[in-house]
Amino acid sequence: MRRHVVFAVATTLAVALGAVHAQATEAPPPTPVRAAHQPPPAPAAPAAVRPFAPARSGGPMSWPEPGGYDFDRPQVVATGLAVPWGLDFLPDGSALVAQRDLGTVLRIRPGRPPRQVARIPGVVAGGEAGLLGLAVSPTFRRDRLVYVCFTTASDVRVIRFRLGRPSSTQVILSGLNRATAHDGGRIAFGPDGMLYVGTGDALMPGLAQDLNSRNGKILRIRPDGAVPPDNPFPGSAVYSWGHRNVQGLAWDHAGRLFASELGAGRWDEVNRIVPGGNYGWPVVEGFSTDPRFRNPVLVWTPAEASPSGAAFAAGTLYVAALRGQRLWTVPVDDAGQVGVPVAELVQTYGRLRTVELAPDGSLWVATSNTDGRVTPGPDDDRILRFPPGGRTPQPPVLPLR
Repeated sequence: MRRHVVFAVATTLAVALGAVHAQATEAPPPTPVRAAHQPPPAPAAPAAVRPFAPARSGGPMSWPEPGGYDFDRPQVVATGLAVPWGLDFLPDGSALVAQRDLGTVLRIRPGRPPRQVARIPGVVAGGEAGLLGLAVSPTFRRDRLVYVCFTTASDVRVIRFRLGRPSSTQVILSGLNRATAHDGGRIAFGPDGMLYVGTGDALMPGLAQDLNSRNGKILRIRPDGAVPPDNPFPGSAVYSWGHRNVQGLAWDHAGRLFASELGAGRWDEVNRIVPGGNYGWPVVEGFSTDPRFRNPVLVWTPAEASPSGAAFAAGTLYVAALRGQRLWTVPVDDAGQVGVPVAELVQTYGRLRTVELAPDGSLWVATSNTDGRVTPGPDDDRILRFPPGGRTPQPPVLPLR
């Protein structure tokens, strides 16, 4: 098992990167890893956050003890999937998984074959588009609602439906520009019960700096699609802006939002999101000295990452990497500061799209080897389950006498 420790390089000189080519999408397969980098302090102090209260459908989470996960012996939960993308859990511990190109939702339980529970009408796939994010309602036991984000022939939208009644769809967000790439698509309920939507710039980078557009943003809406009155821009769903292609959303124990974002070719980013924050795209990529923009807390080169899904567990941010073909583990302290990233599963299971924390404390990871970027293996794509608990210490190797 390959395990890479990447030493973060603190820097006091931020680099003004300027505008970069927005048409670049995710690049080809991995090259050898280089160092990860951490930025200087952001130009503005983070806004206050609400007290943390997990908004999970399955009730209280079973948090793993410090020591992380045993990444050497995963349980293979499902094989033969077609570009699994969004993943979330039901109260009984089973998972719902969105298949991007097929437009279907599967229910997955360990030890049982996957079962299709819905086909989403109107999904038009192609390139990086299709059925993307999926989120289970925090009040699922009462309303049985499931939310999905997808591309149609004309837009990106979010709908909700009742599990068991997939025809009972209700559009709660629509009209976002779509493209064959940069569609964002990750959705997740925050600890405040609101639905957060990561959107891409739809290959039109100028939209990220246009507050009249919802592309290139993180949106925050009520479960019925209405705009919350305490959003940073009155009457607008925009929560943060200046994003290129957000594909990971995760909250730490204090309710702070972190987002992973694919860069254009120089830097992929992890950002700590504050209400109303402008993260610079397309004016800057990575670190900047421009006081208008917030700096990322961590950047990688695309060869190391091309980050997609993200999840928090026991003080660690987990980020799934596509081109980098690894799972990044990033310690985050009580103040929200990041530590030294560690790369797990390096080129072990191929491209990794999604990582989620299960109600029992295990970590589920979805591969993305059937998305046309690499040659898939015979079992791809797969869902892997990693139980909590660190590796068993190995006895020291003693010299022969």
